[in-house]
Amino acid sequence: MKIIGIDPGLRNMGWGVIDVDGPRLRHLANGIIHSDAGDLGPRLAVLYRGLCEVLTQHAPDAAAVEQTFVNKDAVGTLKLGQARGIALLAPAAAGIEIGEYAPNAVKKSVVGVGHAAKEQIQHMVRFMLPGVEFAGPDAADALAVAICHAHHLQGRALRIKIKA
Repeated sequence: MKIIGIDPGLRNMGWGVIDVDGPRLRHLANGIIHSDAGDLGPRLAVLYRGLCEVLTQHAPDAAAVEQTFVNKDAVGTLKLGQARGIALLAPAAAGIEIGEYAPNAVKKSVVGVGHAAKEQIQHMVRFMLPGVEFAGPDAADALAVAICHAHHLQGRALRIKIKA
């Protein structure tokens, strides 16, 4: 199963694709979709077209998007929410099932604690996906989101087997 993780951002939207085969995880690709400063509408269109292109190229079976947190800058939070809307819209429009995870849930799934530093997350992603080269920190975060979703799906499959 191929999973794409998406780290929403208005300037940089990270993405990472992994292959899940039972307990094995394998890195397939990662990158960052950039939008330049300017009017919001055209920036969102760049993100949407870029993410649709990634989805077409890699054909994932599932998607996972990191939830945003509210910060002190209300305008920034609203803009980030709109970028997150693009991160949800593109896979939904492609008919791909989407999981959503809080940042602390991603950190706990990958590192083991919910308040891990970015460096710890990147270290564990490298450990879980040997040989991976990150396109940048946002791509590393997206791969962590994909790994979190893989763990969630594996746990759900195990619970179904136990009930059967």
